[in-house]
Amino acid sequence: MTQGSNSGAGRGNQRRSTPGQGAGRGASGRRQDGPKQGPKSGGSFGAKKQGAPKKDQSPSAPRGPQAFGGERFGRNLGPVKKNRPASQKRTTPRTDQGQDQDGVRLQKVMANAGVASRRVSEEMITAGRVEVNGEIVTELGIRVDPSSESIHVDGMRIQLNETMKYFVFNKPRGVVSTMEDPEGRPCVSDFLRKKSERLFHVGRLDVNTEGLLLLTNDGELANRLTHPSYEIPKTYLVQVPGPMAHGIGAEMKNGIKLEDGIASVDSFKLVDSTPGKVLVEVILHSGRNRIVRRLFDAVGHPVKRLVRVQMGPIRLGDQKQGTIRQLGHHEVGHLLSEVGM
Repeated sequence: MTQGSNSGAGRGNQRRSTPGQGAGRGASGRRQDGPKQGPKSGGSFGAKKQGAPKKDQSPSAPRGPQAFGGERFGRNLGPVKKNRPASQKRTTPRTDQGQDQDGVRLQKVMANAGVASRRVSEEMITAGRVEVNGEIVTELGIRVDPSSESIHVDGMRIQLNETMKYFVFNKPRGVVSTMEDPEGRPCVSDFLRKKSERLFHVGRLDVNTEGLLLLTNDGELANRLTHPSYEIPKTYLVQVPGPMAHGIGAEMKNGIKLEDGIASVDSFKLVDSTPGKVLVEVILHSGRNRIVRRLFDAVGHPVKRLVRVQMGPIRLGDQKQGTIRQLGHHEVGHLLSEVGM
């Protein structure tokens, strides 16, 4: 990138979105104040209405206008989870003095990508909130090559390649996690509007499991999200026969021996308890085949219903079953940053 000249500043407004309801028809976490009344017959699986999120007051919360401030989805994801090599995390402002005018001004690239207006983008740069190739930039007029250089705002990767597509599919029970099925069963492509669009499904859900399945044509992202070294957490709501004895959660967190080795969950929370049924939320990063079902089988509580409600920073929210939603820039940026892109 090269140095030019420009100036300007601006202000933006922040708005907060209301998170959706939870589970089989979309869901995320809930308060754990103790057992709650179970879901009504025919209602949303583990659903709970939530109020508007409070403004992030954490020390790491960026001050000033938020990137992609007009978007509905992903604005309450919190600070970006960075997973980049230490060699890229330099904090010395770049002050190139070259006169090469190749490339596009950084603030223009940001504005064209929808981050903010050009004037607000300039404000973000001078505030030290923007990185180019892992290096913080505070000088206005820097020129970049959008096709080869990476840009992060508040740690969030800005995807400049408009050909890359990212979607979340709320998979119903009975749908196989493939684009084509030789047996003629319902599959992911049956729910795509553009049948010719080539997409990868990121990982799999077995035919009887519902919920969040990411779809993309970004092969590098798909590979990283499923690679065990990145330990991407996945959140499930699990309905099993009750009652459940005390100590099951601790046992599952400590590790249970399965036929292919020890497996464990990172988190175990009791969500609902009704006569004959228990609803549990578990978080784990393992991607082994049918791991959640096998863990609950091992403790004597075979799964009756299983819904994945979150993968990494992406939440199902109140998205209806059988629908496909394009991810917002916030969500894509968080997702890319979480796997070091």
